[in-house]
Amino acid sequence: MRRTARLLTGTALAVAVAGPAAAPVYAGDTGSLEVSPAGVAPGSDVTVGTAACGPDGTASGNTGAAGGGSFTLAAGAHGPTGRFRVPPSALPGTYEIVVTCSNGRRVTGDLLVTLAATREQVRPHGHVDTGVGGALGPDPVQTAAGVAALAVAAAGGTWLLHRRARGDGI
Repeated sequence: MRRTARLLTGTALAVAVAGPAAAPVYAGDTGSLEVSPAGVAPGSDVTVGTAACGPDGTASGNTGAAGGGSFTLAAGAHGPTGRFRVPPSALPGTYEIVVTCSNGRRVTGDLLVTLAATREQVRPHGHVDTGVGGALGPDPVQTAAGVAALAVAAAGGTWLLHRRARGDGI
């Protein structure tokens, strides 16, 4: 128990002494990659930008994780920006977009590929062609012929059962 207390006290003391100098560096400190929109459907256009390259910097990006290729980012007011198209063959999921600045910095961002651009629930509608058919088929002549065939079969069956019941035989 004393060993654990000493270890925790020593660690807390080291953090307090080191202070902000030992703080971890996050991607936001050096610039991050802004992906807009963050969630898209396959075949959609995406705009990316970063301030990590500086206002006059340029960069090249890679969408290989999503099945795409490379693209370029040109200098802009708030850093380089660029556009790319998500491949139509991209599967739903989260993909990492990598941008390498001309100053050597490398920044990444996430792209969410969904099945549809909107997240509304899609309800099924319309005719389902199962091959079984129905009472309201596409051809009224075939429907009438089927009804007539069933009527003849029912009348014939009733007549045969009636003769048998009377003892006339078949």
